[in-house]
Order: sequence, then C-alpha cells, then structure tokens
Amino acid sequence: METFEQVISKIADWEEAQKKVQLWKDQGREVVFTNGCFDLIHYGHLHYLAKAKDLGDYLVIGLNSDASVSRLKGKHRPIKDINSRQLQLASLLFVDLVVVFEEDTPQELIESLLPDVLVKGGDYKVEEIVGYEAVTAQGGTVCTLDFIEGYSTTAFEKKIKNA
Repeated sequence: METFEQVISKIADWEEAQKKVQLWKDQGREVVFTNGCFDLIHYGHLHYLAKAKDLGDYLVIGLNSDASVSRLKGKHRPIKDINSRQLQLASLLFVDLVVVFEEDTPQELIESLLPDVLVKGGDYKVEEIVGYEAVTAQGGTVCTLDFIEGYSTTAFEKKIKNA
C-alpha cells in the first residue's frame, strides 16, 4: 500500500470506526479516545496526542466537523477545512484512527465506540469530561493530560493575524 493510501485508511466513518474498535478490543487491545478541533496543529497538540497514545494500544481521534468548529469557535473558524485536518491527524504515526463528528460534543461517538480510555487536556475535571459516564460504566478509565504552557491555537491564530 502506498503511503498516502495508508494515511487515508486511518480515516473512517462511524460504522467503520465501530468495527475497527471492536476488532481491536476483541484482540485484547486497549483503545484510547480523545477529541478536538485540531485546527492549527502545534507542539502542544503533538505532545498531547503522543502522550495519549502511550495510555493504550490504539489512539482514536474524534474530530469536530467544520460546522461543529464554527459553532464552538466562531464563524472565522476553522482555518483549515475538514479534509486538511483529518489528513494531518491521520498522517501522525501515533494516530490510528480519525472519525469526524457533526455534533458539538463527541458524546454519541464515544457511546458508539466505548473506548477503554478517554482522555482530555488538563483544563477539564475528569468527572465533567463528555463521555465520562459511558466509559466508566463499562469499566473504562477517564483521565486528563497536562498542557504544554505557551501553546494554543488561539495564540497561534493571533500571532498569524499580527504578522
């Protein structure tokens, strides 16, 4: 398989994602899930995603659709379209699967995949993370990872605008 095809193969719709996640779980592998907009990928994102992957065998990313990003961040966002964002994430060696969701939160996606580990950034309280109840009810764990200070998409966006 050519490199670009390998990257594309990591992008799945919900049905495909459910099948892959179930297969991995049937093989006794731990599936980690995180989500976000990942509009302008920076060092903080890369560090966070690599650390998330270290929590299990497979890393699945729920990616906000363009419409979802706009509702959450404002009409000026996303800066990069969904095709660019999902390809960038799928290109990372520590990312195993990218699944787009249209809703404002990944609650339904998490409930359909039921990952073993749900992870978000350190600005969340574990019990308040979307999907906490669904994951813990089936014996999974929910945790947070610390952010790297000085790195945020908003700061990056401001730097570009002021250049």
